[in-house]
Amino acid sequence: MVYVAIMGHGVVGGGVAEVLRKNAASIAKKAGQEIVIKRILDLREFPDSPYADRFTKNPDDIIHDPEIAIVIETMGGLHPAYEFVKACLENGKSVVTSNKELVAAKGDELLAFAKQHNLNFLFEASVGGGIPILRPINQCLTANEVYEIAGILNGTTNFMLTKMIEEDMSFDEALSLAQRLGYAERDPSADIDGHDTCRKVCILAALGFGKHVYPAQVHTEGIRGVSLTDVKYAAAAGYAIKLIGRARARDDGRIFCMVAPMLVPKDNLLSDVRDVFNAIMVRGDAIGDVMFYGRGAGALPTASAVVADVIDEVKHIARRKMIFWESGSDDYVCPYTEDQTAAMVRLTADLPETAKAAVTAAFGEVRWIALIGQPENELCFLTEVQNEQTLAQTLQGLSGVQIQSCIRLFGE
Repeated sequence: MVYVAIMGHGVVGGGVAEVLRKNAASIAKKAGQEIVIKRILDLREFPDSPYADRFTKNPDDIIHDPEIAIVIETMGGLHPAYEFVKACLENGKSVVTSNKELVAAKGDELLAFAKQHNLNFLFEASVGGGIPILRPINQCLTANEVYEIAGILNGTTNFMLTKMIEEDMSFDEALSLAQRLGYAERDPSADIDGHDTCRKVCILAALGFGKHVYPAQVHTEGIRGVSLTDVKYAAAAGYAIKLIGRARARDDGRIFCMVAPMLVPKDNLLSDVRDVFNAIMVRGDAIGDVMFYGRGAGALPTASAVVADVIDEVKHIARRKMIFWESGSDDYVCPYTEDQTAAMVRLTADLPETAKAAVTAAFGEVRWIALIGQPENELCFLTEVQNEQTLAQTLQGLSGVQIQSCIRLFGE
């Protein structure tokens, strides 16, 4: 018998408790022994829970209980989760977490601490919810040199963009619907400003390339600036706009890492990922492109990944799982302005023909995009691939125009 504890009884923590109770017999068979929840930490009361007698408001009841071998952290946020997880490791307990903010900010430190104490720190649920991705990268694809990881990592923004693409909803209408359906929080900034995707791509990049990437190093743009007009121009050109988290290896051992809305070609599988689903593409030198697809959030899908990690840790008590990466450095992630990109630019001008000539003079040949009913003073075009900084400077140098949007092309 192995005693575990859960820190946080919210959506994910409650789902973990439910899965451990409902599937207790099959989980015990897979783990090789029975897994019993001894304590659940939460400040709230849950008198109707089947675990009502096991709740505590004092983290020390878990941290300093020598019988508890594994702690499941599902509180979310950086503090006090970091302090609690570190204390659990200091007291000889392996940890499983679904907390992407914690892993993105402190993963290198906690992995090193777990290694030092011959413990395990696992976090499969922190990136794709119920989508298995970290274990495949760490085990199944380990023979490959991974050179790119990219994908749709946030279900809320993908749901909103799907509604804008398929139902002509405005950004505000799509956000309001996502909030009514429970896909978006009352304060949706973590999703729509790209922070959630940033944390996830940091974890993927660290595991894929072996060195920690800190969220502050990642150029992050959300979808607030994406309009229904942009979506329509993109569709007319054969693209779908998606919020993409992307990390690519460079020949010099450093990486590019970015989160931004991007135009995905219709012949790319990522363009067909709809609603709240996520998809993660891994490119390796031996395997080529591999895609992982599924629901990226929700109580039971995420709980499924958490419990899988718990089973893994039960099987590896007093033995370490080989998951590790080095600490990062200030110069590891290259400035995004050094990267190459093509872009869709939408602008308005009082003298559109003059503006068209100025664009051609500045960029050379571009691909013009037209819409039925397009305003006379509006122009939209696709640039050729060029340096990010050069692109920005060229746009700034255009006179007599107002830049409405500039959205990068994925895969260019």
